[in-house]
Amino acid sequence: MVSPDALRTIVGIIGNIISLFLFLSPVPTFVQIWKKKSVEQYSAVPYLATLVNCMVWTLYGLPFINPGSILVVTINGSGMAIECTYIVIFLIFSDKKKRIRVLLVVLAQLIFISVLTLLTLTLSHTHKKRSTIVGTICILFNIMMYAAPLAVMKLVITTKSVEFMPFFLSLTSLLNGVTWTTYALIRFDPFITIPNGLGTLFGVAQLILYATYYKSTQRIMVERKTKQVNLSEVVVAEEEELKKPGHTTHNGHSTLSH
Repeated sequence: MVSPDALRTIVGIIGNIISLFLFLSPVPTFVQIWKKKSVEQYSAVPYLATLVNCMVWTLYGLPFINPGSILVVTINGSGMAIECTYIVIFLIFSDKKKRIRVLLVVLAQLIFISVLTLLTLTLSHTHKKRSTIVGTICILFNIMMYAAPLAVMKLVITTKSVEFMPFFLSLTSLLNGVTWTTYALIRFDPFITIPNGLGTLFGVAQLILYATYYKSTQRIMVERKTKQVNLSEVVVAEEEELKKPGHTTHNGHSTLSH
């Protein structure tokens, strides 16, 4: 029979794999940025938010804060490296104003995590107190990050379209929440259970919305495509009409020649 610790390790490894897919999901965006040599209208906020979130969770999983949580460290440490890569690419292809703003935020995050580490180690002398302090901050950061799914869900309800809520991303988010909630429940850890339990609920809600608005999304996309085709046909017809004998252009306007 598999021991609880062995089962927790297996679930944690699965959680690492799923979370890694989530961290790598923005890769196509940054490939596009690299090709165009510009960040265009993209914002660095999601990557900065994820970076600081990974920082606090990495701190939480360290042996001197919360022993036995090395798999929390591995995935969030990997997340930090991935987000840093995204931010470096963002800095390379940003204008000076954006670059300075992003660098200031990163500096503020580094100062924050350094002060948090120092205060936790000097003011608290037991693992329970340290994990409570850092774990509470982790929950607060996770709750703030849930603003993004809420905004997307609101957009879906407003537009009756799931076009901007990719199915596989929603499904992966649900699986991630379920896996880490299971991991936390095997050897109860409220600070991992609470945010991932909420993440599971949001994942379920997103899939319900997807099922609810899937048909209307298909209808909207078909109508949009039909309009585009009709518009193209009108443009082609006008161009062919202008090419007929008896038409000429003057100052950019079509006129009938006499």
